[in-house]
Amino acid sequence: MRRFRLAPLFLLALSLLLSACATDPMIEQKIAARRAQIASEPQGDWFIGRRFCIPRTQFWGYLRRPGQSWDDARLVMMNETVRNAPDRLQEIPTDGGNAHGFDHNHEYKIWGGFTGRTIYDPNSDLFLPEFKITNWELISSSPGWLFKPNERFNGTQLLRFEKQDYP
Repeated sequence: MRRFRLAPLFLLALSLLLSACATDPMIEQKIAARRAQIASEPQGDWFIGRRFCIPRTQFWGYLRRPGQSWDDARLVMMNETVRNAPDRLQEIPTDGGNAHGFDHNHEYKIWGGFTGRTIYDPNSDLFLPEFKITNWELISSSPGWLFKPNERFNGTQLLRFEKQDYP
């Protein structure tokens, strides 16, 4: 009798395991296609930026050079002394319009450079490189996944462990 009670659980676990294995080649194909697309990007003196917004944190998002993998991108703090970052808006809008962070997951072409300074964001408890932005241009408002095709953003955590530079 006891053996029959465990059979449905065993079958469920087996089907989940098999379905997870079946999607791996599809995920790998999507990752390979993304790598090929990134490798064909025009080179230039700019960065590709992906806005990554978690409420109450001060970091801006990820930056990488054209042709560089998102795996090598750096989470940055923006220095806006020359130009405001793309979504420089109020945290809570007064007119019911867009608010700070409305552009989560938008992709930008961003000009500027790293200052060499490390900035502490107390809300995320991260020490991050400072990037002085001089200009920006929207590339896409819906570029898709960032690191892996099966990632799910829950609105409260980063999608990967961030390497940090400590002062």
